[in-house]
Amino acid sequence: MSSSSAAAPLLSGQLHLPFVHDPALLRDRLECFMEKTIILTITDNAASMLSARKKDGKTHIRLHRMFLHADEGMIKAVAGFISGEKACGPVIRKYVKENSCCLKDRSIGRSSLRQRGASYCLREVFDRVNGTYFAGRISAGITWGKNRHRRRARRITLGSYCRATDIIRINPLLDRKSVPLFFLEFIVYHEMLHADPGFTAYNGRRRLHTKEFRTRERLFAGYDRALAWEKKHL
Repeated sequence: MSSSSAAAPLLSGQLHLPFVHDPALLRDRLECFMEKTIILTITDNAASMLSARKKDGKTHIRLHRMFLHADEGMIKAVAGFISGEKACGPVIRKYVKENSCCLKDRSIGRSSLRQRGASYCLREVFDRVNGTYFAGRISAGITWGKNRHRRRARRITLGSYCRATDIIRINPLLDRKSVPLFFLEFIVYHEMLHADPGFTAYNGRRRLHTKEFRTRERLFAGYDRALAWEKKHL
């Protein structure tokens, strides 16, 4: 979740991927573009993002899980690259670079999550919101993000959810007594909606801020109050 600001630093780590494919759907799209039967394996291998070989009359493809988030154009580029189209190489390398957070975040374990801050304990907030709105079904990890000393930016990221690691990050700028608890709870609630496995996919894609998402977001008890505070202070 982001907020416009002219006086706060940008927090990196927001996952910029708009939806997620089911592996079977990704395989089907590749088969459609390549017009051949493939065997697809999704991996966490950061050393080999994409590899392919022929065996028993089929093309065996291994892809890093970040490609589960690829749009139609990128899937077509992957199919073209495997088919020998060299022009697709730079396109794929750019995609990997832009979404390298999937590689960095994958190495973060639950034991390294920083949940207790100077003013608020995220675990306490998470558990309270989880019980109130999600019947305790959200299993994502939660942590304060890193403090970033950067030049002022027009937008800040108040919170983010990375599906690749199932971890929610909250901007440490919110770990202040001047930030009311109801606003922090709203930001946590917003990111927990992204982590909710109950959300349905659309044509195999999991979109972010759908009409259904916005409807559920308004169910937060302090929704209007939180938006009013954000508008006034951020």
